[in-house]
Amino acid sequence: MLLLLALVLLCAAPAMAKDTITVGLQLEPPILDPSRSADSAIGEVVYANVFEALTRAGRDGSVRPWLAASWDVSRDGLVYVFRLRPHVRFHNGHTLSAADVKFTLDRALAPNSINPQKPWLQAVAGVDVIDPLAVRIRLKAPDSGLLFALSLPAFVIFEPSSAAAARQHPVGTGPYRLDVWKRGEAIHLVRTRDYWGREARLPHAVFRFIPDSTAAYAAVKSGDVDVFPDFPAPESIAQIRLDPRLKVTIGTTEGQVILAINNKKPPFDNILVRRAIAHAIDRNAVINGAFYGLGTPIGSHYAPQDEGYVDLTGLYPHDIAKAKALLAQAGYANGFTATLKLPPPMYARRSGEIVAAQLAAIGIKLEIQNVEWAQWLSQVFQNHAYDLTVINHIEPMDFDIYGRDGYYFGYDSPRFKALLADWRSATDPDRRVAALQAIQRKIAEDSVNGFLFELPRLVVSNARIGGFQANAAVPSNEVSGTFFLDATAGGASPAVVGSHSAPNAWRYLPLAALAVFLAFAVRTVGIGYLAGRSASLIATLLIAGSAVFFIISLLPGDPASFMAGLNAAPETLAALHRQLGLDQPLLARYGHWLTRVLRGDFGVSYTYQVPVAQLIADRIVVSLPLALYAVILAAVLAIPLGLFTAAWRGRKRGAVLSALTQVGIAIPDFWLAILFVLLFSMVLRWFSAGGFAGWDGGFWPAVHSLTLPALALAIPQAAILGRVLSRSLADVIGADFIRTARAKGLSPAATLWRHAFPNAIIPVITVLGLQFSFLLTGAIIIENVFALPGLGRLLSQAVEQRDLIVVQGVVVLLVAVVVFVSFVVDVAYAIADPRLRGRRQ
Repeated sequence: MLLLLALVLLCAAPAMAKDTITVGLQLEPPILDPSRSADSAIGEVVYANVFEALTRAGRDGSVRPWLAASWDVSRDGLVYVFRLRPHVRFHNGHTLSAADVKFTLDRALAPNSINPQKPWLQAVAGVDVIDPLAVRIRLKAPDSGLLFALSLPAFVIFEPSSAAAARQHPVGTGPYRLDVWKRGEAIHLVRTRDYWGREARLPHAVFRFIPDSTAAYAAVKSGDVDVFPDFPAPESIAQIRLDPRLKVTIGTTEGQVILAINNKKPPFDNILVRRAIAHAIDRNAVINGAFYGLGTPIGSHYAPQDEGYVDLTGLYPHDIAKAKALLAQAGYANGFTATLKLPPPMYARRSGEIVAAQLAAIGIKLEIQNVEWAQWLSQVFQNHAYDLTVINHIEPMDFDIYGRDGYYFGYDSPRFKALLADWRSATDPDRRVAALQAIQRKIAEDSVNGFLFELPRLVVSNARIGGFQANAAVPSNEVSGTFFLDATAGGASPAVVGSHSAPNAWRYLPLAALAVFLAFAVRTVGIGYLAGRSASLIATLLIAGSAVFFIISLLPGDPASFMAGLNAAPETLAALHRQLGLDQPLLARYGHWLTRVLRGDFGVSYTYQVPVAQLIADRIVVSLPLALYAVILAAVLAIPLGLFTAAWRGRKRGAVLSALTQVGIAIPDFWLAILFVLLFSMVLRWFSAGGFAGWDGGFWPAVHSLTLPALALAIPQAAILGRVLSRSLADVIGADFIRTARAKGLSPAATLWRHAFPNAIIPVITVLGLQFSFLLTGAIIIENVFALPGLGRLLSQAVEQRDLIVVQGVVVLLVAVVVFVSFVVDVAYAIADPRLRGRRQ
């Protein structure tokens, strides 16, 4: 314990004040081009910070100028002329012009476009350049939603020469530009010096990705992040409010949580059944139980803060008797059974359980099926193989999905489509509002879905943070106006955005060590043994890689659907399938993959659009040192523990040490991790609650950031290793050669160390090899607790995102590591016991 305390004190370092705003986010964007993916995490980082659009939507649905200083609309509503702001520059020095606007919109409208919001521009007939600062948009028919559409992240303005590389290297006109993106860890933005508008108040902005809700709570309590919008732990809000260092702001979102109903499937094709469900639902009970009372009830698919909102929550009041009567009228007096498929988010599963209990009160018995995102996308969204589901639709003003043929609701109403057409053609503001209100009423009257609540935006921040906007019409986190109320209110050290990669001189150390080891192995066990083991390794990798490819490929779920989002048009999905190569037969894809792997090419990630080898290289410099660090700590703790336990066998001290090893084995590493975070991060603030400093920031800062997770991993493994060593020593101590050594006058300690320990080491080597493989491949929980960008988190994210190429690459690498560790253990046997060498030659 003294060794453990000394290590903690050595690595402890105080937090430093800074001029950086650190924002915590639960989801990392797969790419940084919002025109190529519907992932809301993209806009949460780059929208209004890096990229800007022609218009800007307000909280109430109103639209104001942005890059377009003004616009004129023809009387018939078919021509829009936008006047651009002068002297606006992209981050690469290019001056904004009408040609850039035309390029952006033409790119979105192209037949092979994969723009996720392309349906919003369905009325556009063409885009013309009038002069360098004026652009004309011609419509096929009036579209009152055009100005709002042009404010969406999918239609931010691009500079043509930079658009192709925008996935990884975005170039916009915003107050910040990209500095560093370390996938799995953080994105670092730096202030734009020649910004056309008001300069950002802080020079740097860091977006840290912390997917685990427990880790998010630790990050805000320890001061690792300055603000955490969309805080993922509503159950902790009451406790956070008691901390004077923090403040909580409840903002609005465009997210409508609904009980989606398959309107084409009996008995839900009967409007009486759907109305019975509406009467059976108690929205307030759902909000209180699922989101701790923080949501806002809704009566239609429309956000309360948007233009023309009508409160329809009273249309179907909670009335069990009325619900039962409607079921009886529909021919289901005794109720019926159905399935409720729930995706992973907490709001969905908690809401679903409460809704199931409420529907059971009227005789509708629901079988709850918890599914992963890939299954949900395949079964519910694509194949419509569901009865009911709970989901949050986050896209703003997306009521048009109720008019789409083939959408997963199964709703088909000519009257609704006519109302939608009226809204689109409305040029008069009063007519537009009237159409919006009629749309809301029609959706509610037809009880298309069960409308539950608007998801709130929970913003937890440092009490000294000012200027952060909690409300946004689209998913975004604009930080240019954010500031610290005093100069000393620093938060986490900006070191977390450093490169994960080891400095150049260090990169060759593993190769040098491998070369020395192989040379020694040739001399020790012979070239024949090494050749045989190498052939076995290659065969194992080929078999394992092929098995993983086919197993993962046959699982349900479509990467294109995940990337394109719930509102993607069929032609957008088809274009994305072609781009990803998913339109090819399975065997053809396997052949391409195998050919690339044999060349050392693991392919390109579907999600991140970068080589898989690059992703693995970024993550392995975290996972490999963490595993090595934990194994070293485990050995350092276990060897004295095992020796003293064996030396004191039969005494009280030995019994105490043996009991300690039992406790160490029983304690889960993730529990230790949480305990360390509570003590050393949240109370003492000696360590960051998570994140990785990066090797280019120096050896000690990197080791400092790995110390707590390494200790959490090492202590249970040390207990196992110590117990194995003590048992092995106990067996050896009774041998004849030990008695002979003692008879010659050798002290007990010398006998134990010089004779017993070398002969008891074989089981320890075996366990160490197994532990290293386990720590490298199975540390995903610890990586989530400490928000470490390691291989475990990469693999978990890839599975959730259906990024099959990444899954295959990571698994093949991990199989290679396990096989190679087995090879190292075999050679270590021969080194430890010379009697084994001849048997292997």
